[in-house]
Amino acid sequence: MKVPSPGESITEVEIATWLVEDGDYVEKDQAIAEVDSDKATLELPAEESGIITLKAEEGDAVEVGAVVCHIDTSAAKPAGDAAPAKEEKKEAPKKEEQPAATKTTYASGTASPAAKKILDEKGVSPGAVKGTGRDGRITKDDAVKASPSMGTPTSGGARGSERKKLSMLRRKVAERLVSVKNETAMLTTFNEVNMQPIFDLRKEFKEDFKSKHGVSLGFMSFFTKAVVRALQMYPEVNSMIDGDFKVSYDFQDISIAVSGPKGLMVPVIRNAENLSFRGVESEVKRLAIRARDGEITIDEMTGGTFTITNGGVFGSMLSTPIINPPQSAILGMHNIVNRPMAVDGQVVIQPIMYVALSYDHRIIDGRESVGFLVAIKEALENPVEILMDNNPKKALEM
Repeated sequence: MKVPSPGESITEVEIATWLVEDGDYVEKDQAIAEVDSDKATLELPAEESGIITLKAEEGDAVEVGAVVCHIDTSAAKPAGDAAPAKEEKKEAPKKEEQPAATKTTYASGTASPAAKKILDEKGVSPGAVKGTGRDGRITKDDAVKASPSMGTPTSGGARGSERKKLSMLRRKVAERLVSVKNETAMLTTFNEVNMQPIFDLRKEFKEDFKSKHGVSLGFMSFFTKAVVRALQMYPEVNSMIDGDFKVSYDFQDISIAVSGPKGLMVPVIRNAENLSFRGVESEVKRLAIRARDGEITIDEMTGGTFTITNGGVFGSMLSTPIINPPQSAILGMHNIVNRPMAVDGQVVIQPIMYVALSYDHRIIDGRESVGFLVAIKEALENPVEILMDNNPKKALEM
């Protein structure tokens, strides 16, 4: 089997995790590995049924089109669910089979032959090295990074550590975030939003909304609708820099930061300006499920014109979100806390959220950035009038 191309411009992937063992019997279309590119993590399905021989280790970077495993399609499926024993595999007919030593399932703390040679030269005991390979096996890379001082007795409590290579996706994200800090004139402006009007609307309509549409009436639809309106009022925020040019868009593709098994992912709600409250909530739910299940595609995470991130779900009170390149701005939502507020000359306890807008000052001036955030605040504090045209039942399609 060769590595398929995950997408245009991607020439290399990294073996993140083998989902099968060397010598296992695999079924056609069974997921046998997870591979990382610099844009997404994808599953690699078996092209045929048979006994598999792995040709790459976890953490290896392999070019698109390179052979990563062999599948012996002539091998019979073993009786029952158990995979054939490794000894039985060695007695079976072989074609281009790896030496038996590389096919052994190593116990935790055991070094591969190449790693053992390096450790012996350094005078390092295998027991002092934390293996990152399958089943705790010490790989050649682990041995190269091992220090002669490893295993030196220490006094006091535990002093364990772990060295683990970042995934290709995480390394690319890190590279992009650092480039944003270095290449943009990023600035953040803040405001606060009284969420009581939205609380009142959700309390009145959320049960009927969910029973009719099958999705919850959350905060994201209100924020997305408010952002779309503000982007239309301040088109500079919906623009990007391309060399010496400014590229502006007459549509609003809103990127939504969601937490997935491989970390933060940012799928895109296409043409959010055309979606109703139900449409936004349905799309957010669909994308969140696909991200959670590892099914999100590269196309679904590219092309946004503005990003919304919600650190409040993790308890964040305030933050300065980093722009999602090549976009020019990002809105940060935070947790909602009951705070004393002055309302009509009286001190009243209200649910307040702090919001933050980070923007690229090269293309967005203070007037646009502050005005944009104030427009969002106005829409969220007056949702019936501004976002629902004074008819919440119609806006929610009740």
